[in-house]
Amino acid sequence: MVRNDGKVIAVDFDGTIVEHDYPAIGKEMLFAFDTLKALQKKGHKLILWTYRDGDLLEEAVVYCKEKGVEFYAVNKSYPEEQYTLSISRKINADIFIDDRNVGGFPGWSKIWQTLHPEGGEYNHQYENEEAHKNYNKKNDSFLKRLFGK
Repeated sequence: MVRNDGKVIAVDFDGTIVEHDYPAIGKEMLFAFDTLKALQKKGHKLILWTYRDGDLLEEAVVYCKEKGVEFYAVNKSYPEEQYTLSISRKINADIFIDDRNVGGFPGWSKIWQTLHPEGGEYNHQYENEEAHKNYNKKNDSFLKRLFGK
């Protein structure tokens, strides 16, 4: 049964789904497609978020489809989005999986264990949860937070 409360997850292609061999398609990363399919079964929406464009992008999309993964969107936040210069290239996603993370790519097994420990529910833990909250406290100026006055 597919759940509807999943997160939007942006996934890079080269160095993440496949090994780096750009512009060719590299060898599949261990557990990449198994993990992506399992994330979709948990109700997550996957976005292919890659540097590739044109024919190289189409090759990557077809490659993933042949491996059983179709993305919610490709290089955009939602399928209907029309890219113009007035829109940021950064897409709206809850999680980004990329080999260029600080510390490098942890591997698909670690990603699965982080998001769904023991196969259970979504359980993403932030290193700095406050940095991920958008809030505006009244009378909470920068100096007041800094000096406690």
